[in-house]
Formats: sequence, C-alpha cells, structure tokens
Amino acid sequence: MAENIIIAHRGESYNAPENTLTAIIMAWERNIQAVEIDIQLTKDNQIVVIHDKDTLRISGKKKIIKKSLLKELKLLNAGFHKEGIWDHESIPTLSEVLNTIPDDGKLIIEIKIDDSILPILAHELSQANLSPTQIELIAFNAITLSKAKQLMPAYKMLWLLELDYWWPWWLVWINTKRIINKVKMLKLDGVDVWAGKLLNKSFISVFKEAGLYVYAWTVNEPEKARSLIENGVDGITTDKAGWMIEQLRITDYK
Repeated sequence: MAENIIIAHRGESYNAPENTLTAIIMAWERNIQAVEIDIQLTKDNQIVVIHDKDTLRISGKKKIIKKSLLKELKLLNAGFHKEGIWDHESIPTLSEVLNTIPDDGKLIIEIKIDDSILPILAHELSQANLSPTQIELIAFNAITLSKAKQLMPAYKMLWLLELDYWWPWWLVWINTKRIINKVKMLKLDGVDVWAGKLLNKSFISVFKEAGLYVYAWTVNEPEKARSLIENGVDGITTDKAGWMIEQLRITDYK
C-alpha cells in the first residue's frame, strides 16, 4: 500500500470546517500524509483555499471570490457551516497552507477556476520550500491541467473525472480508451475518479496497464476503501482520513 493512499478531503473535514487551517493541521497531526484542498483567485490576485465560487455555504454571507478582495474574505467566519466552536476560522491563503506541510506531507491542490490562476500558482509553489513530490495538482478542466503541466512539469497531475456520477456506466466504459488517449496526449499522469460502480478492478487495471495513476473520490466507507485498495487504486480521498486509516488497520489485523 502506498504511504499516501489515504487523502484527507479538504483536510479532516468530517471533524473540522473544510479547507481551513484547523482541518488541514488536524490531518497532519493525525499523521495523514496527504491533504487535498481547493483553490480560487480573488479580485486582487490572491490564491485562497475554498471550494465554492462564493462564500455563502461556508460563512452564511455571500461574497463572490473573484469579485472580492482578500481582506474582505478574511473577515468572514469560515466555520459557520460546521457544528461546534469554529467562530474564529478564516479562509486561508494558499501560502498559509503551504507553510503547514510537514517534511513527509503531500498537498493535492484542486484548481477550481480557469488557467488565469496558473502563473500566480506557479510562483507561489516555487517560493515554497517543498520538493516536487510534495505537490500534486488535480482539475476537472483537462485543458487547464495540461497548461499547468507545461508550466510546472515537475508536479504530478491527475484529471478529475465524474464518470458514472452522471453517465450510465456502460457509456463511460465504451469511452475508456478515449479517456486514456486524452490523458496521454495532454501529458498528464493519471486520473482521479468518482468512486462509483465503474471504478472496479477491470477499469483500474486498464489505466494501470497504460502506466497511469488512479485515485478515487470521495470514499467514506472502510469496506469500499479496502476493495479499491485491493483492486489496485493508488489513492483514496475521504472526509474521515484519520478514522479511515484506523479502520483499515483494524481490518489488516483481523
């Protein structure tokens, strides 16, 4: 099993507010070696860590990220959406998150907007005291990811796919070779796939045989995670990373 097989989705988002420094640091403190975050770009060209295009869901107040200044976003309570005492959580910048990464930690960054963010992202990552193996990039937009690969070739990049989240499994299966061809044409390193019915041993094997990595999102059931690992998946994103690792460890000793 790869050391970074379990990935904390937006940090330890089951226990703490997603994409906050508290959730991210909680993951590192629990010895989770990979954390996934989402990034957007503010009006003043600052990279912030947030999933949505606006702040309504997480803060209760609506500010559109690309139309807001960083100082405005910093005033919001990013823990509003989570039960518990999180009133002092703020939306972090990417640079703040990069500073939390331990020597053996890996940050997986989902690019949530178009390629306008890439030069700024490349600069911030170049300023961080991290090895290329500590950063991975993912995105649903394959063209944006391809441009990122051209600009930052040292980082592993995986194309996010919903597959049978929306489409019938048989239709997606027919297009598997097309997906592989596109990944290779764009010089990407693999795929990060919704953990639906299609993500079985046969599907995973086809990608692995093509020399591509396969990650899965978002898996919160230990039985499903164990099955995916046995079928050869390289990484599993989960909202309950610390708990998931413990559950898989218990299973290993049975």
